[in-house]
Amino acid sequence: MRLLEREGVIRRGEGRGYLVQSPTVEDILQAVEVRGHLESLAARLMAQEPSRFDHLPTMQRAMGKLDASISELSRLGQLNDCVTRQAQAANKEFHTAIPASRGNDHVSYACEQISHLPMPAVGSMVFDRSVDKTPDQFERGIFRLRLGNAQHQVICEAIESGDPVRAEGMMREHSHTMIEYIQTFERRDESLTVADLVAFSAADPMPPAA
Repeated sequence: MRLLEREGVIRRGEGRGYLVQSPTVEDILQAVEVRGHLESLAARLMAQEPSRFDHLPTMQRAMGKLDASISELSRLGQLNDCVTRQAQAANKEFHTAIPASRGNDHVSYACEQISHLPMPAVGSMVFDRSVDKTPDQFERGIFRLRLGNAQHQVICEAIESGDPVRAEGMMREHSHTMIEYIQTFERRDESLTVADLVAFSAADPMPPAA
């Protein structure tokens, strides 16, 4: 129980017992920011790791899967839950390969400590459900997804060439995208909740509070 309390999953009640601690949008923003720093560090360390070549095929395969999912969404002309989940799985495969390279085991451990919150888990994606309203908005959404995968390519090439500065910088820019989108959703709706954010993502729904 003390471990769950320390991780912010539960809190001690005013009387006896514990209460489930519901995260706020600000909690999510802070956790995503931390995740971005961790992933940037992981990319830098991987670029310096001699064994990085063992993980590059996984990253390249994930980029191919994500590109196929984006192309399928473009063909459909609208968001599709099955395809967005396939994109989410491919994105997760790419991102988890980086801390898994064992440049520093503590980076992987730190990433796991914030993964209990919705969206900060490594590889989470955000889909703006409003893009289906007009063809122009949908095309902008597809462009954003393609840009994200293009950034994956730059990160992968920097790691392959052993360029830690470029790998870290591009991963930082790439990771900051989710923060920008959450802030965009906040400006659109001041009453934004964590449940709303999950609805914008391809993540599994939050379990009901006990």
